[in-house]
Amino acid sequence: MKTSTIEILGPMEPRFEEILTGEALAFLARLHTAFAPHRAALLAERGRRAELLAAGFDLDFPPQTRHIREDPTWRVAPPAPGLVDRRVEITGPPERRMTVNALNSGAKVWLADFEDATAPTWHNLVSGQLNLLDAIERRIDETTPDGRHYQVGWDPATIVVRPRGWHLDEAHLRFDGKPAIGALVDFGLYLFHCGRRQIAAGSGPYFYLPKLENHLEARLWNEVFTAAQVDLGIAHGTIRATVLIETITAAFEMEEILYELRAHAAGLNAGRWDYLFSLIKNYAELGEKYVLPDRARVTMDLPFMRAYTNLLVRTCHRRGAHAIGGMAAAIPQRDPGANAAAVAKVRADKRREAGDGFDGSWVAHPALVAVCREVFDSVLGARPNQIRRQREDVRVSAEDLLAVHSGAPGYPTREGLAANVAVSLRYLVSWLGGSGAVALFGLMEDVATAEIARCQLWQWQYHCSPLTGGAFVTPFMIRDLIQLEAAALLVEGGDAVRIADAVRVLEQTALGPKLPPFLTVDAYARYMVEPEAVAAAA
Repeated sequence: MKTSTIEILGPMEPRFEEILTGEALAFLARLHTAFAPHRAALLAERGRRAELLAAGFDLDFPPQTRHIREDPTWRVAPPAPGLVDRRVEITGPPERRMTVNALNSGAKVWLADFEDATAPTWHNLVSGQLNLLDAIERRIDETTPDGRHYQVGWDPATIVVRPRGWHLDEAHLRFDGKPAIGALVDFGLYLFHCGRRQIAAGSGPYFYLPKLENHLEARLWNEVFTAAQVDLGIAHGTIRATVLIETITAAFEMEEILYELRAHAAGLNAGRWDYLFSLIKNYAELGEKYVLPDRARVTMDLPFMRAYTNLLVRTCHRRGAHAIGGMAAAIPQRDPGANAAAVAKVRADKRREAGDGFDGSWVAHPALVAVCREVFDSVLGARPNQIRRQREDVRVSAEDLLAVHSGAPGYPTREGLAANVAVSLRYLVSWLGGSGAVALFGLMEDVATAEIARCQLWQWQYHCSPLTGGAFVTPFMIRDLIQLEAAALLVEGGDAVRIADAVRVLEQTALGPKLPPFLTVDAYARYMVEPEAVAAAA
């Protein structure tokens, strides 16, 4: 088999050679040679499907895979070591201090996130791999200037790595003159360096798979897993993957996605923020029927969101898989009253999930681990999960999943419009500065939540949506709000150049004639790629 040529175009910082070894890069090259064409074909199909949805094509459960949904006999593999009890999972970027805090948080699982919570700088991505390796080798520690010492304890959370989605490139590595595939880089480097170490420690190489749009994209991941295990001499089925159902198209193919991955499947997750982003994005041009109000008022008790989460639980438990709930974005507040209100919202959210049959859920901050654990403890008791609860009462139709205005509370508000501008602009400023998980207005924001804000801005101005109170959203109104927010950031001491770059990105992606599918793709190529990689691409 032909092997790709490899170029490293990012700078080699201290210890990067421990990750970017010749053997590891050769492994990545073999993965790219085998799977890059298939990935390109699937991305092209995404574009065709997006055009159909924008034209009003009605989604439905695929008739060609009905035999999979109607076959009651198949199951996914039994839960792997460290993934039997998942009642609390914490998410965050694999930064050094976050790595220690997450592993020591008391959560059962840590989602080490190379995707939505990590700004994809070359430094962040390679140092994140180093941090995971050091954590597994138990040599990760840090002493802060004020003398506080961070070190992983002896009962850490199980590490589950989320690589980037199929659509993202890694410009600092090139194979045969083309940018590397971000998903294969994140997956391959972790598996190569940490896979056998995790197996020896009684765990395994586990992953969260983001942004899948259908079962064919899950099939590609399964083929990658199978080939990688053969290549590295790891037993088939050792890799396990939990798929985030965070696109509207994937919601119609949950059973098929589990089926394609069944030897490697660990469950499904209700990635609710990206799910809302996907729904808004795909139907942004289709009239008021799909225009949602403020993000804060699109709650999980709305009928179309209930249909999505109940279907996920039923699907998983029918096939012997874990159903994992969505992220609680609230973070602790200094004001006692505000903090009590935030904790109450998290507790209510987790009670809904546990009551619906979820086997665990996510939090974004270590201080909320105990809240989530308390709720799931009260339902699970000594049981590790509630997979035996089959939810045979659930019946969900295509109409149920798409009934976005059933029970939705009215029009957008001026406050919601201003909040979307503030969140998206401030998030972009932080993201361009290298921080992908940002505390804003009492919530932990990442790319997914910024995408909702940005897409709603585009959709509201595109349809000239009415606001409560009588005004209509226009591009000029949004531009004025962007300039006001930028001025506020300057007064707060923000970097003028970075703020100007963020304004440019937001105006291009929220006010252009067409809605770009992703906020960060062009911004990554323009602002985060090292000069050497830019020169090579030119």
